[in-house]
Amino acid sequence: MRLEKIVEPLLGWYAENARDLPWRREVTPYRVWISEIMLQQTRVEAVKGYFARFISALPGPAELAAVDERELLKLWEGLGYYSRARNLRKAARVIMETYGGELPASHEALLTLPGVGPYTAGAVASIAFGLPEPAVDGNVLRVLSRLTADASDIADPAVKRAAERTVRGIIPAGRAGAFNQALMELGATVCAPNGPPACGRCPLAGLCAAHAAGNETAYPVKAAKKARRVEERTVLLLVRDELLALRRRPAKGLLAGLWELPNLPGALDGAGAVEAARTLGLAPLRVEPLGPAKHIFTHIEWHMTGYRVTVEEAQTGEGLEWIDPRGLREDYPLPSAFSAYLAPYLAPGG
Repeated sequence: MRLEKIVEPLLGWYAENARDLPWRREVTPYRVWISEIMLQQTRVEAVKGYFARFISALPGPAELAAVDERELLKLWEGLGYYSRARNLRKAARVIMETYGGELPASHEALLTLPGVGPYTAGAVASIAFGLPEPAVDGNVLRVLSRLTADASDIADPAVKRAAERTVRGIIPAGRAGAFNQALMELGATVCAPNGPPACGRCPLAGLCAAHAAGNETAYPVKAAKKARRVEERTVLLLVRDELLALRRRPAKGLLAGLWELPNLPGALDGAGAVEAARTLGLAPLRVEPLGPAKHIFTHIEWHMTGYRVTVEEAQTGEGLEWIDPRGLREDYPLPSAFSAYLAPYLAPGG
């Protein structure tokens, strides 16, 4: 099947069915860039609120380049993959120093920015600047594999590069941004993952090889991921004088530089939690179990056992910072891994 045939029906469908998304209402290079970084590994519905808050606080590269890291991470709190936020600030500083405060209108230059890979560069180049560059993500790979009944492993980088060449060859003149968004939109809303696609609503059903054969769900083919490593952790909710203890994680590694509830390997019992508090230089008065919780990272799964440990008010504890609930809500970037234990304190009035 000649893929050029999909262009017009796809664009016509997109014109009538494109979702109303905040970053599509006012298209600027900065807004496209921020939205595309946020949308990596994150659902559209989850991103909407974060995008509005981020753009309100940091409306352009100048503000992003100058923002304090704690404020930046607080704006990003809950989105995960915090290196994305740090790379945004690094890239903003390059934009200010090298490109006069404007994102460069060049695919090659965009690729040199920290945190910008082929997909993001293609998305910004095509949507913001109208350049005929492909933007191939998982949605696009799924659509192409079904259209052509291609059983190649989409986890193979060579397969993605081949898809980029294919898309580049069919991008319609002057409509690169709309075409790329249409492909992604079709994959996100019609030719969707996790179940059979909605072929009855697909403008390309009559052109699709997988649909013609009745085996749409056989595609795409993707090598199985390695099983996540499970880690047992004991989490301490340390309390004194209505304050909670936080500590900062190391500058590198998982959740780098974020604030956390003190925790340690293993599933300790109450006596073990008391002893763990003592090793932090505290004098425990009482301990209460908070129950189990689980958090899934990309390659690791934490199975947590929590304890609320009340300590003597005069005790400070080495490496700990004591925070009131308002400070937790407004000032400290906290990973969602601890939300099960912090929820009562993060709620308004908590």
